[in-house]
Amino acid sequence: MDVILDPNQPNTPGGPDPVMDGDQKTFMQDVIEASRQVPVLVDFWATWCGPCKTLTPALEKVVRAAGGRVRLVKIDIDKNRQLVQQLTQMGLPLQSVPTVAAFWQGQIADLFQGALPESDVKKFIENLLKVAGGQMPSEDLLGEAKELFENKDFSGALEIYAALAQQEPENAEAIAGLARCLVALDEEEQAKEMLDNLDAKLQAAPEISAVRAQIELAEAGRIAQSKFGIFEERLAQDPDDHEARIELAVALNAAEKRAEAAQALLEAIKRDRAWNEEAARKQLLKFFEAWGFDDPAARAARRGLSALLFR
Repeated sequence: MDVILDPNQPNTPGGPDPVMDGDQKTFMQDVIEASRQVPVLVDFWATWCGPCKTLTPALEKVVRAAGGRVRLVKIDIDKNRQLVQQLTQMGLPLQSVPTVAAFWQGQIADLFQGALPESDVKKFIENLLKVAGGQMPSEDLLGEAKELFENKDFSGALEIYAALAQQEPENAEAIAGLARCLVALDEEEQAKEMLDNLDAKLQAAPEISAVRAQIELAEAGRIAQSKFGIFEERLAQDPDDHEARIELAVALNAAEKRAEAAQALLEAIKRDRAWNEEAARKQLLKFFEAWGFDDPAARAARRGLSALLFR
């Protein structure tokens, strides 16, 4: 009995290998017909093609990681000249290799040429799965971990994030989630050490920058909270003490009073936007980065900031 691979369901252990060699005799069955059930990538390659030797292993790795939600069929163009000629006449650009065409529902959904790094191959396949109404298994795991984190099951979330980060060392979202769990479990130093050891590309990822900003704000907040009363007293004596107002905002943020923290900074911007090279605005942007731009407090503060900057 044929096994139908569903793009929305992971492949079971011991299931069929989603990577296969194809030819012009089985192209209709392996690609066109199969793509009516699951997206199919076709890797057009040649033995003399240098870039193919780096692209094909990356394709195989990501396709297998997709757990049966996508297939890969490899076509040697020198052994299948008739097929290549037919596809070229249909408009498929096969004058150079490697060329990778993605089929869904019997039609070409997308394609790329040349050797891409593994991270770009993963994005290509993720986009293809979205077209097919599915997603990578790693996205399922990320969703599960996020739910556990939101329910304050930090240990459970950490296990999933750690496993995913082990499987996908370039998955910035998994690494950032792991760091957030460590912070929540009072292992802040371990989180900082892990982030410090990442390569430059991952260091620059927005998810990593956000969790690093969260840690830095938490450190500054602990110091500021001990002086909460001092900042309030200074502001009572001088409402234009912008340094005190910014420090108060940091303390409020550490106390999980995000709306009040943002309001304090907006007040500082309103009073003197240029003070100390726009320190209040820069601090507010750091809050946005740490909170996430879709956070309710961040959305409200962005509206307030726009009103001040463009009035």
